[in-house]
Amino acid sequence: MSEDQSTLYAKLLGETAPISWQELQPFFARGALLRVASDFDLIEAALAVAQDDRDKVAAWLTAGQLAKLEVEQAQDWQARDPSLWAVVVRPWVLVQERAARPGLH
Repeated sequence: MSEDQSTLYAKLLGETAPISWQELQPFFARGALLRVASDFDLIEAALAVAQDDRDKVAAWLTAGQLAKLEVEQAQDWQARDPSLWAVVVRPWVLVQERAARPGLH
């Protein structure tokens, strides 16, 4: 990763925050949400989108690691209200459901 990429990665990481589904609904209504698979690096996806790396983004779209949020997923998030993290890369908001952490005994 070049220094410019490292700087942008750090900037995006600093702009990533938890968010509720309720707060994301207006972005969904505008068609501006991209879902990032739970087992994928949210910031790496945001970096590729920010840098307009079409080859990487296309490969991730094909593999299902990145996708436009579908109605079924939106309904699921509405019902469950899971832990979500998001980062803005205009015009998109990339959002990821965080896996639940194992409970401490």
